[in-house]
Amino acid sequence: MATEIRVPTLGESVSEATIGKWFKKPGEAVKADEPLVELETDKVTLEVNAPAAGVLGEIVAKEGDTVGVSALLGMIAEGGAAAAAPAPKKEEKPAAAPAPAAEAPKAAATKAADSGPAVARLAAESGIDASSVPASGKDGRVTKGDMLAAIATGASAAPAAAAAPVQVRAPSAPDDASREERVKMTKLRQTIARRLKEAQSTAAMLTTFNEVDMTNVMALRNQYKDAFEKKHGVKLGFMGFFVKACVQALKEIPAVNAEIDGTDIVYKNYYHIGVAVGTEKGLVVPVVRDADQLSIAGVEKKIGEFGRKARDGKLSIEEMQGGTFTISNGGVYGSLMSTPILNAPQSAILGMHKIQERPMVVNGKIEARPMMYLAVSYDHRIIDGKEAVTFLVRIKEGLEDPARLVLDL
Repeated sequence: MATEIRVPTLGESVSEATIGKWFKKPGEAVKADEPLVELETDKVTLEVNAPAAGVLGEIVAKEGDTVGVSALLGMIAEGGAAAAAPAPKKEEKPAAAPAPAAEAPKAAATKAADSGPAVARLAAESGIDASSVPASGKDGRVTKGDMLAAIATGASAAPAAAAAPVQVRAPSAPDDASREERVKMTKLRQTIARRLKEAQSTAAMLTTFNEVDMTNVMALRNQYKDAFEKKHGVKLGFMGFFVKACVQALKEIPAVNAEIDGTDIVYKNYYHIGVAVGTEKGLVVPVVRDADQLSIAGVEKKIGEFGRKARDGKLSIEEMQGGTFTISNGGVYGSLMSTPILNAPQSAILGMHKIQERPMVVNGKIEARPMMYLAVSYDHRIIDGKEAVTFLVRIKEGLEDPARLVLDL
């Protein structure tokens, strides 16, 4: 008897995934719970394990295919015989029956809707109804090339005069084209691009800056780092101090921890802090939940765990949802100053930067001090300038006098 391999539940707000790669080929032996196939969603990459031992039979979903939750991926046959073509495949991809003439427009609209984000974007920008464009794609779907051809010939079922001009990449010179490489964007990268652009288009985004003297935090860290690591099994970094400083400031300025929902403002009386982590496949933001209830050691342990999972591609979708505020540390890459982009639907984000010694006037004398520029980008629709500046000053005060963070003052 054959065992089905299906797409697992992907998590809140995630309805589809793209097949990344299969780790086994048809006919190869498979152990129970052995990773079989990699799925890329718009939030995370995850592996689907074998539901049973046997031999991998037919692979239904090929690399690059987009699949929904519970979709059939393949089959595992018992023993040494490869599985025959599964009957459920016919259920998932039924033969198209001739539709009545009255239903044709609806069918065309469905095919156009299934043609992908590139077609939808071109349709929105040009004003051309995708369902009116002659389709050359598989199963009657409209391709990006079909849309570009329609735009070039001026075909339109709707007035396009008011539509924004379509930005189509001009062809490269032959000598340059031969040296170019075209790579399809991953689901994760597509979502990063879309969400960042949406944040810029939706929010009234503004950034305020300040600088913090890291002398006392660095001295405290140097004094206790060995004892801290010995007791807690994790290194004492700066992120624990920053998370605690942000939580204190969020409690004082609740608008920074809120979000806009239609005509309402949702104030969140909990503090789930997202910590941006760079990976080979793009930026991910795991969330330290209820950070106000954790010690600095607890925060450092959680961040260390997230870092390991991010490097191994093991972060779950649940670990990257529900954040109320985000911290991005560009300083680890050498950034001296930047304006971070909001992590929607959150209303603010803190940017940390490189620690650099600079001459500062201290008690009337010039001294070299380890300084860091801080930046808070915020949604001006919900956060006033005074609130944003006060919020950043509170973070600065907590870091320059870290005893306040330990004593919760």
